[in-house]
Amino acid sequence: MTSTTYQVTGMTCEHCVRAVSEELAGVPGVSGVSVALVPGGESAVTVTSDVPLTAEAVREALDEAGDYRLGGDLAAASDAAAPAPVRTLPVV
Repeated sequence: MTSTTYQVTGMTCEHCVRAVSEELAGVPGVSGVSVALVPGGESAVTVTSDVPLTAEAVREALDEAGDYRLGGDLAAASDAAAPAPVRTLPVV
């Protein structure tokens, strides 16, 4: 299991938190999602999953949830040359 934190833009309220959490939780292999909301800024979204998710899988889930986007280093990254996520830790 891994735990990865992504910076996500466009979140402003608890409705946004629920929408993003539900869509990411629906990605195969995801077992948990937590969000540290920063209204109007970059919110920290931590995803626990069996294996690290691709940037594209995260982007697709955010798009399904609404007008939310990856911020930070992953904002313009493609899966072919994606830099490491903000933080990846093994879950014990």
